[in-house]
Amino acid sequence: MSTSVSLCIIGTNTHRLWGRPLPERIAIQFARAGINHVISEKDLVMAKGDLILVRADAVLDAPIINLLAENTHRLVLSQDNTPLAARVPGAKAPDAIAVLNGQSAAESLTGIPTSAPGDLDASYWKALRKRETPYAMAYDPARKQEIEWRSFMGTYKGATDFVTKHIWPRPAFIVTRWLADTFVTPNMVTSLSAIFTILAFIFFLRGEWALGLVSAWSMTFLDTVDGKLARTTLTSSPWGNVFDHGIDLVHPPFWYWAWGAGLASTPHALAPQTLWWTLAVIIGGYVLQRLLEGISISLLGLEIHIWRRIDSAFRQITARRNPNLVLLTLGAIFGRPDLGLIAVALWTGLCFMLHLLQLAHALVVRIQTGPLQSWLTGDSR
Repeated sequence: MSTSVSLCIIGTNTHRLWGRPLPERIAIQFARAGINHVISEKDLVMAKGDLILVRADAVLDAPIINLLAENTHRLVLSQDNTPLAARVPGAKAPDAIAVLNGQSAAESLTGIPTSAPGDLDASYWKALRKRETPYAMAYDPARKQEIEWRSFMGTYKGATDFVTKHIWPRPAFIVTRWLADTFVTPNMVTSLSAIFTILAFIFFLRGEWALGLVSAWSMTFLDTVDGKLARTTLTSSPWGNVFDHGIDLVHPPFWYWAWGAGLASTPHALAPQTLWWTLAVIIGGYVLQRLLEGISISLLGLEIHIWRRIDSAFRQITARRNPNLVLLTLGAIFGRPDLGLIAVALWTGLCFMLHLLQLAHALVVRIQTGPLQSWLTGDSR
């Protein structure tokens, strides 16, 4: 395999997807995968080394981009077996272009393996903790919403809470699609999310549960939107990642403390000792669960939530912000915000014990059988 690789986008296309022209999206995706040298079709005759040829109307998932950037020669087909992209030696560029333009059959590109998305070893996407067949589609204006939805859902994490996984996708899709064609950036959305985070804290502290919960749920929704906007529009950045995850990591204990303090101004104030123990379990449990996750990554080499299928399922309801917020919301709806907070404490304590057993079991298996693999890779040892 040649060490020098150039990208050439075949044909032209003026359609836009998630705020960008399709050829521009392709170039950015490959640049992020380390392929920065882009040449035009007329310069192909002077190209040296391997060539990555991509149709201008191709919509490719990130794992496929990475495979073309890193792996050996191959021809990539869409789900309906339409040739979309190829990595070939320079000498085979004319034959590959003929195949991509529909002038020759895929079989005419001899010596180059042909792969549909399901045939590629790209189902496990570690960064998003999920296993799914990557998409490869030819853009069709008549299928715009279908393509947008598939590419949007391709940005979702596999192991997450049930609100993010099952409730937010459709409304987040609508908002993200609208924002993609505006001046709004993901960091602007994160900044608005941060404002709602502070508002929720203030309202909880005052015992104004309705306004606090509206602010809190708005924050969690925007916390979904900012990441999806960044990934779909290809505008994610290291600072945006730190900004977003920093807020996610820090704010939950402050919300719980404010809720407990806010109870003092209501008829449902907890006795000081009860409040102290309730908050100690919630905040201590939150910190300790985060530590367990770090220990899992350090000692086991994988996140504990993606070891076995049951671990990923339990991640949907474990005592993290959104499931806990559901308990607080139910407490407020039924006029017992105190019981909502106590329910969060009980659930947090139980989840911590379960995660502790989970980690202990994983360590024993690691010692007995060797390195663990996530079930998402197809090997759940």
